[in-house]
Amino acid sequence: MQEHNNQDTILDALTSYWTDRAKSYSVQNIAEMNDWRREAWRKLILSHAPQKEVLRVLDIGTGPGFFAINLALAGHEVTAVDVTEEMLQYAKSNAESYGARVDFVLHRGEFLPFKDGSFDLIVSRNVIWNLEYPEQALEEWERVLAPGGRMIYFDANWYLYLYDEELRARKKAAEAAFRAKYPVHNYAGNMSKARLLELEQTAYALPLSKEKRPEWDKKVLEKLGMRMVEVIEDIGPGVQDPLDWERDSLNHTFMICAEKPVTADQG
Repeated sequence: MQEHNNQDTILDALTSYWTDRAKSYSVQNIAEMNDWRREAWRKLILSHAPQKEVLRVLDIGTGPGFFAINLALAGHEVTAVDVTEEMLQYAKSNAESYGARVDFVLHRGEFLPFKDGSFDLIVSRNVIWNLEYPEQALEEWERVLAPGGRMIYFDANWYLYLYDEELRARKKAAEAAFRAKYPVHNYAGNMSKARLLELEQTAYALPLSKEKRPEWDKKVLEKLGMRMVEVIEDIGPGVQDPLDWERDSLNHTFMICAEKPVTADQG
């Protein structure tokens, strides 16, 4: 019972955090949609996706809808899930603004309400790190992929420093150097110190905060029978704001692209 209560507390804390972040995160997503990053992200994803004219896409942890809207506007059939109602409200509003047709679903990323083999492509950004059951999530993602389908997701070692004193010291020094170089940059993304501390406390309880990634991801995906297509340990400033990339110098975003094999009887 205690473990169940702790898990409920973690989920509540994460939902509260992303609810509070919904408005500012939507502003960030709209900025991406309105500049060069929109096409850069689309090219990066579709260059690694199955080569089909119309893909059945699932965007997990869609947030305000950046990936979902971007891929829908490219002509694909997109379903997008998120656990936060506030995020989905912004996502629906943003999709309407851009004339994108997306099926939005309120649901957790670890337990998906879709049939086996429903999608050709799964995409996700900065989601797996804040899941209570990340390995189960990847099992679910593999389940809903069609044979020959691919999952492409982006994440980082956002809170590994909580378990590594040397990394924590390097992070502190890097943040100080960044603030000195760019004094007007809003490093904390409008979050108060109290909110940042609360998020760290929640992150400390999450299973992936202490794992070194993408090594963990490769191990789990291979155990699931997925074929690793490509792992990019630092996607670089090619799809990110250069200042954001420099700011996150100790936990650069990586990309995982893995394919669900087609078995002999399926081929």
